Amino acid sequence: MIAILSDLHANLEAITAAFAEARRRGAKRMVCLGDVIGYGASPREAIQLVRSKCEWCLFGNHEEALLTEGEDFNEKARAAIDWTRSQLSSRSATREENYAIWDFLDALQQNRERRDERALYVHGSPYDPVREYVMPRDARNAAKMARIFEKQDRPICFVGHSHFPGVYTPGGAFRKPSDLGGSFRASEVGEKVLVNVGSVGQPRDGDPRASFVMYDGRDRVDFVRVPYDVEGAASRIRSVPELPEYLASRLLVGR
Repeated sequence: MIAILSDLHANLEAITAAFAEARRRGAKRMVCLGDVIGYGASPREAIQLVRSKCEWCLFGNHEEALLTEGEDFNEKARAAIDWTRSQLSSRSATREENYAIWDFLDALQQNRERRDERALYVHGSPYDPVREYVMPRDARNAAKMARIFEKQDRPICFVGHSHFPGVYTPGGAFRKPSDLGGSFRASEVGEKVLVNVGSVGQPRDGDPRASFVMYDGRDRVDFVRVPYDVEGAASRIRSVPELPEYLASRLLVGR
């Protein structure tokens, strides 16, 4: 089994809980679809965990913003990126430790998509692997979905970015995990399916629990929700003056 995680967002409490649950469920491999950092208060720890536990990691838009200026980010997201940038060059760490983190992030720029025999893996969408959002309302946008599925060259595509877990099909449907009983076989849903795995570190579907999927490498996908110490994660954000309060309070309601 493969655990596919995305949008960890420097939430140490959620990341730790998700990794532990993935192992408990028998994950032999773990991969990350990007956005390891941003929003949360533990960027160094998040990167270290992904480097040590994930087979590979993709380049997310928050990594892109970190390496550029994040000019298209809103004020709160940019504040988090600016603070994160300072933390990753911390004077309390050795030069070698800082260099290892920045080398990892720099290398991600070349890792915008992955493929295996059955699946395509991106952060955003097959059309724009880093930046394009696919939201539940987009299922009714025939032109957008046709463009996306035209670029999808595998039966299954796993994405993150929007923080809304669920399954899209070319026929214009979006199905929440609860609509599917929490799991499904791709071959029984459609010729092509696009699966949003949700967010580990900042869910936005009204459920504060960390979200990821387990994949058997062929056909079966299981959506997983994991409770974690949300109050602890929020308190950690609140302990950093540079991080907006909103980034803490939204964790409590999964928005």
